[in-house]
Amino acid sequence: MATLKYWLWLTTRQGMNARQRLMILDHFGTPETAYFADPAEYDLTPSLTPRGRKSLEDKSLDSAEHILEACQRLGIRILTLQDAGYPERLRQIFDPPAVLYVRGRTVAFDEEVAIGMVGSRAPSVYGEKMAGKLGFEVARGGGLVVSGIARGLDSCALVGALKGGGTVAAVLGCGIDVVYPPENHWLYEDVAASGLLISEYPPGTEPTGFHFPIRNRILSGLCLGVVAVEAALHSGTLITTRLALEQDRDLFAVPGNADAPMSRGTNRLIQQGAGLVTCGWDILGEYQSQFPDKIRAPGGEPLAEEAVRLTVSHPEPLREQERKQKTIDKIPEEAYIELDMEKSGIPEEQWELLQTLDEKPLTADELVELTQIPAGRVRSALTLLQIQGYVEELPGRRFQTKVRLRE
Repeated sequence: MATLKYWLWLTTRQGMNARQRLMILDHFGTPETAYFADPAEYDLTPSLTPRGRKSLEDKSLDSAEHILEACQRLGIRILTLQDAGYPERLRQIFDPPAVLYVRGRTVAFDEEVAIGMVGSRAPSVYGEKMAGKLGFEVARGGGLVVSGIARGLDSCALVGALKGGGTVAAVLGCGIDVVYPPENHWLYEDVAASGLLISEYPPGTEPTGFHFPIRNRILSGLCLGVVAVEAALHSGTLITTRLALEQDRDLFAVPGNADAPMSRGTNRLIQQGAGLVTCGWDILGEYQSQFPDKIRAPGGEPLAEEAVRLTVSHPEPLREQERKQKTIDKIPEEAYIELDMEKSGIPEEQWELLQTLDEKPLTADELVELTQIPAGRVRSALTLLQIQGYVEELPGRRFQTKVRLRE
């Protein structure tokens, strides 16, 4: 912890970009050595601006201490470039962030078929459908979907992946505790519960326009390949695809109508050699031989069930009048989905909640007491189970299962 504050001191210096901070590390070896160095030594660091040099002479650790306290309070982990858990894929790019702030699960990116999904913030209906479909199919097939949680196709891809029961990651252009856009609050929580939120910016950092293009190098750097779902000819999506190519990542694109403005960028990428994608297997099939234990070929899931998953929207609170019309007990004639624990891919905690609800409808607090799963994770898991159509909410904020379980 004592050493960590020097990492935070270095990464909060003004007048330096990520590459210049790496040069400081290359020259001094550690942030702590840079902190205690004679100011004259800073002149030996190449490309250091006058503003950056002056910032290095500021030895106050107040900001670093404040960040450490905030991370502890918010449950945010800090990974430094020299930590064993820092993704090697990201470490190898030209300008990796010296520090990552992480909330959620611990994910070994280097062992995952991580696929970045990016696209327009003002997509067409076709784009929304394709982003959700690809997110679902990649997650269902064993891939890890990485996106930016922005408005539009980023969010569609993440929602599709969550419906597919997969692990997801969202790379932010602000502090992890800052929800942007505000309407994605529920998605932030669900991503943190089923995967992780990642940022190079400390808690409390507000979203700023220039943060997002900088953020995109991390998104592509974590991945084996990047898929552009929809993009105009001049767009942020194409910035990410350019970064992916510079990082030697695989590039895929979804084709669209020749006269559709949001498909001009993706059609151009295909002309230039990007892999043409119409389904998740077009992506995952490229990595099957490299990750035989991770990738699952398509097939086996009833198409009707898949269609239901893709069309279920995020549950909105029922109006009181609608609540009164809901019946409390299960109707014997109602059709239930049958789930197999091994084949369903449902995380262990969600399966435990389904087992507990198999007896009778329960409130979230009752589930916490019976399962001893923390309240925050219970609520997030219930949201995900509702999205997938496995659980429904009854009057009195009680939940009941809509599935039959097979061990």
